[in-house]
Amino acid sequence: MSPAPLLQLRRLVKNYGGVRALRGVDFDLHAGEVHALLGENGAGKSTLIKVVTGAHAPNEGTITIAGEPVSGLTPTSARALGIACIYQQPALFPDLTVAENIGLRLETASATRRVDWKARRERAATLLARIGAAISPDAEVRALSMPEQQLVEIACALGAGARIVIMDEPTASLTQKEQHLLFAVVRELSKSGVGVIYISHRLEEIFDLADRVTVLRDGESVGTHPVGAMNEASLIRLMVGREVAQIYPPSESAAGEVVLALRAVGCAASGVRDVTLEVRAGEILGLAGLVGAGRTELARVLFGLTPADAGDIMLNGRSIALRSPQDAVAHGIAYVPEDRRRHGVVLEMPIAHNMTMAIHRRLFIGAWLRFGAERSLALEFIRDLAVKCAGPDAPGGSLSGGNQQKVSLARWLATKPKLLILDEPTQGVDVGAKSEIHKIVRRLAKEGLGVILISSDLPEVIGMSDRIGVMGGGTLRAILPAKSDPHAVMAAALGTTEKGAA
Repeated sequence: MSPAPLLQLRRLVKNYGGVRALRGVDFDLHAGEVHALLGENGAGKSTLIKVVTGAHAPNEGTITIAGEPVSGLTPTSARALGIACIYQQPALFPDLTVAENIGLRLETASATRRVDWKARRERAATLLARIGAAISPDAEVRALSMPEQQLVEIACALGAGARIVIMDEPTASLTQKEQHLLFAVVRELSKSGVGVIYISHRLEEIFDLADRVTVLRDGESVGTHPVGAMNEASLIRLMVGREVAQIYPPSESAAGEVVLALRAVGCAASGVRDVTLEVRAGEILGLAGLVGAGRTELARVLFGLTPADAGDIMLNGRSIALRSPQDAVAHGIAYVPEDRRRHGVVLEMPIAHNMTMAIHRRLFIGAWLRFGAERSLALEFIRDLAVKCAGPDAPGGSLSGGNQQKVSLARWLATKPKLLILDEPTQGVDVGAKSEIHKIVRRLAKEGLGVILISSDLPEVIGMSDRIGVMGGGTLRAILPAKSDPHAVMAAALGTTEKGAA
């Protein structure tokens, strides 16, 4: 007789007012298994995790842990039962050491109890060594990289006796090397009998790491399969309920006049040096490169955030100075940044305000805001970009990641730009939203906009670009033609090819 699953959910239902977020979900996790949980934004993944970790109580259904039914689950009781969640942004105290953070998680507080500092450091060292993390227990958390902080979280989970570890988008901000380190730790966890629930929008990770995959759609579990029995197309079909035949739509525009021309542009403060390139109307120029190559730094130079101190920047044939974002917007340059939560969408602010934030001066008559004009423009963008929302008055935080990205894009389209810079435009969004964003970008290029597309997703750069600029060490190492071989792009990023032009 096979052992009972570590975790078993049956017919789980969760309602928020009149909205049914989970509609009878079934899910199970076995010891030593990596079970991927997939679904578009809004499919119910986050709600399911909140129920499992005791943050929210289900309205119906049963939860069984190691063969024992549980009810009234709370965050405290979930931790006691061996359930731990590792989030994309680790919840650690930055000004404390690694040992202190682990100690606060694992030690029982007492007003009369003295801290055994030696034992605290030794326990931290033992837990870190168990997962192969070369991190000093005395290191301050703020000095650690993101993957190192995640390893500290995993060490905390192991120290607390976690049998079920949930990983929610753990690689969203990691380099490829850092991802491989995290994957090795996940495999070691599964070998030791820990069950791992792994959530990611990156399908290649699922095939590399998971044993089984469960797909949620509209709050329902629509299938659980061995990963070896699936391929990318079949997973996408389960997730979105339809074929996404062209995640990367073909180019439909011919390049026009040069919109932006850079001649030996540099910025000592940001490490950008000697960048020469052109972007034409109707063209998508992709920027590829390894983390730290200088792509985002170049975007910040072009938006006036860190002004250039060398070279020449020309827009429509005229030399311009970009000393501030106000200068960039005035010249017709728009920038949708990588971190939409910090710099893209104000979560507490209504969608209409978010969409018109960059053009408030146009909507003011004297000291009065034209709310009718603002609402009309927001409704137009909601319709044009197919933003799924309750209306222009709904807060930005009520939207899924893909729809937040559309709102961020609308804000800058409202400025009627000549050049649009997109930095990681589909990071952290599901395949359905990714396909929609790609179609919007292609349409904008067809309408004559010049686009610079920065992405760490190599297939996205290759699939979406009319030309590919490859950066490394703060400079442009190569310009490659559309549909270039991935190996050629990586070779250029690593500096093993000569700088060329297409």
